[in-house]
Amino acid sequence: MNIFLRLLLVLIIIFGLTKIIKAQTITCLPCDQLGMSVNVGSQETSISLYHSGQYLTHPRSENFFVWNFSDQQGTLLYQDTIVDNAFCNFSHNWSLEDTINVTVYLVNDSAILPNGSSINCLFEDQLFWKIDTFPVSGTAYGTWTFIYNNFGVDQNIQTEISDLLFDSKHLIKIVDLFGRDNEKKKNKLLFYIYNDGSIEKKIMLR
Repeated sequence: MNIFLRLLLVLIIIFGLTKIIKAQTITCLPCDQLGMSVNVGSQETSISLYHSGQYLTHPRSENFFVWNFSDQQGTLLYQDTIVDNAFCNFSHNWSLEDTINVTVYLVNDSAILPNGSSINCLFEDQLFWKIDTFPVSGTAYGTWTFIYNNFGVDQNIQTEISDLLFDSKHLIKIVDLFGRDNEKKKNKLLFYIYNDGSIEKKIMLR
């Protein structure tokens, strides 16, 4: 009887450890639990955005954020690739009457979702300059505000929404480990970033 109980106890411990190990492999939250927000420091001619994916996706050092800002005609106004940083900050000369399209891809090949896939999220929203008033003084003030507060869409899952599909895959830029623009160089790890949000790691040997 004692041997049976000991064997049962060992099996329970092994099963429990197996579940813990499996749980530890999940290193990020799903795309629909992540999002963007406007920081208080944003002003008429400057934008500061925060992305929750940086602190909820591990390893953080391999988080790639590809930010794109465009007007309603589709003209690209600003673009940046940021590595291991939750913030996107820059100055601009946009009209306060414009509505700005914001698109950001979050990619991390080493971050594992609950379904076993690596994280590859698309976030889309629009910014506008909102005029409001302080409740006591009645003084007017303005803030950049997201219209929809959309969550992310998992690009690992096939979708039928035509707005999220790309006709073809195009290379946007090549960056190094620190997110700096780079041309093709031998014996150096580079990241090739495409318009569909995918990122390829390459080392040119010759």
